[in-house]
Amino acid sequence: MQRRSKGVVQLVWVCPNCEGQNPGPEKTCQSCGAPQPENVQFQRASEEKIITDEKVVQSAKAGADIHCGFCGTRNPATAITCSQCGGDLKEGKARQAGQRLQAAPPPPKSIKCANCDFENKGTATTCEQCGAPLPKQNVTPQANVSAGKSSSPLSAKRSNLNWLWLGGFGIFAVLCCVAILFLFVFPSKTVEGTVTNVYWKTSVPVQEVRAVNYSNERGNPPSDAYNVSCYQDSRQVCEERIEDTGTGYGEVVEECHTETEQYCSYTVDEWTTIQTYELDGNDLYPVYADPRLASDQRTGSASEDFTVYFSTSEGQLTYSPNSLNEFQQFQFGSTWTISLNAVGGIVDVER
Repeated sequence: MQRRSKGVVQLVWVCPNCEGQNPGPEKTCQSCGAPQPENVQFQRASEEKIITDEKVVQSAKAGADIHCGFCGTRNPATAITCSQCGGDLKEGKARQAGQRLQAAPPPPKSIKCANCDFENKGTATTCEQCGAPLPKQNVTPQANVSAGKSSSPLSAKRSNLNWLWLGGFGIFAVLCCVAILFLFVFPSKTVEGTVTNVYWKTSVPVQEVRAVNYSNERGNPPSDAYNVSCYQDSRQVCEERIEDTGTGYGEVVEECHTETEQYCSYTVDEWTTIQTYELDGNDLYPVYADPRLASDQRTGSASEDFTVYFSTSEGQLTYSPNSLNEFQQFQFGSTWTISLNAVGGIVDVER
């Protein structure tokens, strides 16, 4: 499997003390000043942009930050002593790294600043007017996961579905289904019909074993196949995800692997219909052909079609019974109640 880094994006974290949302690199809360505890996880931001600044990229890939074992302050992986208390960071605890992060929920349209009442865009973390930290929105953040797919920064926007459009499409589909039911399934009126004629046609296929050629069939050929020719078709399958680096940044990783499928052309000897014998008539007693067979032949499954003709006030109508037993009930001159749909098709017949 090929793994390629496509850059880093900035993550966010939510202060458990005041619920203020903070940029991932910030080690203390911008709202209340509380340091980030080691059990607070990074999350993906609503808006993600690939960072190209080389210093930021190097910092993000330097290793997971370390929480001081004495005061809990978060320090970069390259630090030896704590920036807050001077303690030896050998006693500290490095943040977890490598977890796959789910995409953030869609941001609100706007966020109102509690300090100056200014309406900010939904992705803002600080007020554009007064600079005050903005409160956390009442949207349940998606937790970190170690498995499953996640969307890339560029595809995340495309994957945010327009629910209004989907709702409208759903309503339209329901209305179409209802219209189809009323037009073709539900009866709209009934008429009296008299049987004026009936018609039947039977078919009996004759089969013999013949060579049948198959081309470019996926998978392995049958065990009894011959003249077999196979080839392998390979394609590159890639998946993009964002992994927590433990630094407040997420690494955009693309992993690709090759999937190979086999396609084969071959010949198989199969029973094949070589001729079909048909009979028809205008009575209630259909008969089937009895063809003379050679020693290497057989008859396949016979089939039949039935049609009943009615004379009604709507003109001549035809009906196709589903079985011989039903067909034989339509005696010449018998009268039936016929249910019609909105387009004049027969839905049901009753004696």
